[in-house]
Amino acid sequence: MIRKAEAHWTGNGRDGTGALTTASGVLRETPYSYKTRFEDKPGTNPEELLAAAHAGCFTMAVAFRLQAAGFAATSLKTDCAISLDPDGPGFKISRSALKLVAQVPNLDQAQFQTFVAEAKANCPVSRLFNAEITLDATLS
Repeated sequence: MIRKAEAHWTGNGRDGTGALTTASGVLRETPYSYKTRFEDKPGTNPEELLAAAHAGCFTMAVAFRLQAAGFAATSLKTDCAISLDPDGPGFKISRSALKLVAQVPNLDQAQFQTFVAEAKANCPVSRLFNAEITLDATLS
């Protein structure tokens, strides 16, 4: 399976502008720039997209682990915060912080913690990152 996206940029790094397009069409010339990445201007940026990818991948991995054990979630809601920190002359992604709030009938806390730890370690996006990945998981 191969998924594709395209980035197009014009101008220099600080004053230029870019657009992101995915093969699926979910993103179609979606603007991004220095201001959307390093300031809080409207638009997207690579770290926001990575946060969405990690939250989505991890949450689906939890759902599959629950299913394999005979459980079905009423709700799985994951927030993800990607940290972009200075690193020498550039930057690096140093952390992906996952926060899951789950509602799963008849699931005990020990089983829940086992399933989410396995999902955190093994979802494909977690395995892609060379960064600290933290997890705060609550079963309610």
